[in-house]
Amino acid sequence: MIARKIMMLGEIGVGKSSIVQRLVFDRFDFNYKPTIGVDVYRYDLPPRPGREAMSLIVWDTDGNFGEAIFRHVYMREASAAFIVGDLSRRNTLDSMAKLGAGFREALPGRHITFLLNKVDLVEAALRMEVPEPLVPFAAPVVTTSAKTGENVQQSFIDSADAIIRRDQ
Repeated sequence: MIARKIMMLGEIGVGKSSIVQRLVFDRFDFNYKPTIGVDVYRYDLPPRPGREAMSLIVWDTDGNFGEAIFRHVYMREASAAFIVGDLSRRNTLDSMAKLGAGFREALPGRHITFLLNKVDLVEAALRMEVPEPLVPFAAPVVTTSAKTGENVQQSFIDSADAIIRRDQ
């Protein structure tokens, strides 16, 4: 089984930990407990045509790092990043673009997926709109809900496939 490191990046309170909890344990906890430093989780994907079994080592980072995260040892050998924003807090979407640019600069050629989380809290019209700051990246932009599980597992599966295609 191959293993690949995935970084969870984003501001405090956007739902990084909730997304990982939904993925790994299929649960959502209403009690918010901020991550301090980094929490590391493992999520195993079964083999399928074009991809052998894969273990995703998910590094859930503290939102306090901001752009300084790219100078930290945590980033070493990351194959991909999920950059998370909160659709109910539009200001977090601008910071997603900054984190995306920082990740691309620190680890060129690595896969990025932008997760617009908390889709369950916004009007349907906002769900399909790609925020303007993310358009130049030409990277997947996926609406998710850690609360309902919407698009959480599939976004990780899609990213695992992209990592294999890029041979990272």
